[in-house]
Amino acid sequence: MAVHFLIPFLLFLQAITPSSASNSSSAAIGINYGQVADNLPSPEAVIPLLRSLGVGRVKLYDTDPRVLRAFADTGVEFVVGLPDRLVPKVRDPAAALSWVKTNLHPHLPRTRIAAVTVGNEVLSSNDSARIQSLLPAMQSVHSALATLGLDRQVAVTTAHSLAVLSTSFPPSAGAFRRDVLPYVSPLLSFLSKTGSPFLINAYPYFAYKADPKRVALDYVLFQSNQTVVDPGSGLRYDNMLHAQVDAVRAAIAAAGGGKGVEVRVSETGWPSAGDEDEAGATAENAGRYNGNLMRMVAEGKGTPMAPGAPLHVYVFALFNENLKPGPASERHYGLFKPDGAPAYPLGDAEAPVDNSTSPTAGAHSPGASSTDYYTTISSATMGTERVSVVTAASVLALILPFA
Repeated sequence: MAVHFLIPFLLFLQAITPSSASNSSSAAIGINYGQVADNLPSPEAVIPLLRSLGVGRVKLYDTDPRVLRAFADTGVEFVVGLPDRLVPKVRDPAAALSWVKTNLHPHLPRTRIAAVTVGNEVLSSNDSARIQSLLPAMQSVHSALATLGLDRQVAVTTAHSLAVLSTSFPPSAGAFRRDVLPYVSPLLSFLSKTGSPFLINAYPYFAYKADPKRVALDYVLFQSNQTVVDPGSGLRYDNMLHAQVDAVRAAIAAAGGGKGVEVRVSETGWPSAGDEDEAGATAENAGRYNGNLMRMVAEGKGTPMAPGAPLHVYVFALFNENLKPGPASERHYGLFKPDGAPAYPLGDAEAPVDNSTSPTAGAHSPGASSTDYYTTISSATMGTERVSVVTAASVLALILPFA
């Protein structure tokens, strides 16, 4: 792994991290370490790469023992995953205890495991057995950790897609789908009781991809000079990610039982390449999205609804993964190529590159007004790790301003 490839990243990170940033702010950025590929470097080779980037938080989709052993005594904090297929099984307390003893206990405390995600986007799936098993499985895993004296060290949570929402705009009107609410409400009570975060996978890229003529690219790339006003709260939004996160916060408040639950972004990113019909999937846009995102997180900025709470974010993803199914974009979310070279430069200050037909000026640009908006969100499977596609209707709901 050539060291000279890292120089642009090091200079970028030095530039975006303010001298006054708190430790909690600088540690708020993490990265998803996916491994759906046959050409990735060894876990041992990943360690100096992460150290060079100053990233101290890593999220896995499993409990790969090679990775967890390699990162022993490094101080890197991990969120590990219990696969979807095991969710129904570990609702049995004995099975949960066996899983924890086999997959977590041998690595603690030398490897820092801060949380376990029980499944990924289960509540927006079509698997009724997994949906019904989700909370019992989380409770069983938590009980297993308590039995081993690890419950104060390792949190138990699960990640959700935006498809769990029925209403997403304005953010203050955020609400969970009626069919999901019976499962979300007790889950929120569990998270509140155990002090665990609510994780959301949020991708403004899908909004732009679905309707590039009406979605303002600068708004999704954190480069808008205008704001969208939430008529319910009066809060102003200059980027879509914050609007998405605050819609989740509002939905949690409306559901009740989630007092004090922190919202964290467990996945967000932008592809550096894609198929011909995948608008916006370019290296330039990926560099701007992730560069501006990392700068915002490093500055410790919260969302308009919670400005004093630095937003914790896990970027998707560390590497391009050549075996991921689906459109070409799925194989180009990495900050790095498998050889350790950056997939694209970060922090370019040029104007955003819009590779779609220029949108008609007026009603659907941030800062303009609209009295027509939509609130339906749906999801479709796009691989084993990330299941989150926003329909055209929900795209408009996420970004269209109100009169």
